[in-house]
Amino acid sequence: MKENDFAELAHSVKEAAAIYRGEEAPSRIFHFDAPDIKKIRNGYQLTQSEFAALLGISTATLRNWEQGRRKPEGPAMALLRVAQKHPHAVLDSLLNHTEK
Repeated sequence: MKENDFAELAHSVKEAAAIYRGEEAPSRIFHFDAPDIKKIRNGYQLTQSEFAALLGISTATLRNWEQGRRKPEGPAMALLRVAQKHPHAVLDSLLNHTEK
């Protein structure tokens, strides 16, 4: 590795550590709005219990998401985004999986 490249990498690591410790502000922050879960569920024409079963979550979790008491994170958020944009893919993948 070239000396200049190493110096730049070392600087980036130090900067990341300072941001992590709250000593510096990040240069940019990305915010992703939570999808409208009730609207997605209604698009599937499923009850809360049915939609929760399709996603593999409890009805209480789905209810909390829909009422804004909690927000989906990580894989659940990703699955909801796919469910919103590609409902047929989700139905095909998840319904066929549960029937086997």
